[in-house]
Amino acid sequence: QLQLVESGGGLVQPGGSLRLSCAASGLPLDHYAIGWFRQAPGKEHEGVACIASTDDVTYYVDSVKGRFTISRDNAQNTVYLQMSSLEPEDTAVYYCAADYLPIQAACFVRRDRYIYWGQGAQVTVSS
Repeated sequence: QLQLVESGGGLVQPGGSLRLSCAASGLPLDHYAIGWFRQAPGKEHEGVACIASTDDVTYYVDSVKGRFTISRDNAQNTVYLQMSSLEPEDTAVYYCAADYLPIQAACFVRRDRYIYWGQGAQVTVSS
């Protein structure tokens, strides 16, 4: 069983930055693609970014391209989401999730692929 815990959320002004962390325990993270998803009040769950288990292949949804960067440190069993130039529209609960895809240079932000989920971290962008 893989446990995921997000941290690093908080309140930030528009234009500011935050770094979310997703710490894994229970199993090695290196067999899993990791995705970040978010859900804003009254809106559907949205896939934001993902990183493959191999070759650091990444994918970003158009709304965050150039502003968000996903990275992983398998030695620390942690995945990060660096968020810059934050906008009020980025306000949401952010979740990390794991998709079992060993030795695959690909990842997908389809929610139904992901079998392990963290509890979420609130990100609020407001002046």
